[in-house]
Amino acid sequence: MAQKPCCTDDYGPFVNWALLAVRIVVSVSMLSHGVPKLVSLFLGDFSFPDPIGLGPELSLVLATFAEFFCSVFILVGYRSRLAAIPLIITMLVALIIVHGDDSLLDHVNILLYLFTYAILLHLGGGKFTPTYYFSEKKNNSKPA
Repeated sequence: MAQKPCCTDDYGPFVNWALLAVRIVVSVSMLSHGVPKLVSLFLGDFSFPDPIGLGPELSLVLATFAEFFCSVFILVGYRSRLAAIPLIITMLVALIIVHGDDSLLDHVNILLYLFTYAILLHLGGGKFTPTYYFSEKKNNSKPA
């Protein structure tokens, strides 16, 4: 019996195409937040908030890792479930700690990101991912 690929499943054509579209849209949108953080990191500009007391430098590194690198992983479909975890944590910190005193309606975009990453954590990236391709290739090459 073939094992299911790690971190993704084949849900059928409609869901797979929908997951691909969601991955592309949410990743490109989040990259608009991650790229400026990456530039700040390379320029040594650590004037970044310290919402959970780790220091502005480490906070910037963690936010950059989530918003840039994990977004790229989701965009290309590499281990989308694992890449969604740091993004969920980042969105929770932004929503609860950084903007905790504000109305939820003022930060609908954070909620949209949060729920989208929760869906990706649950469903994975779908069939159109390198994770699925290499797992299926590996599973199909095993003798029965």
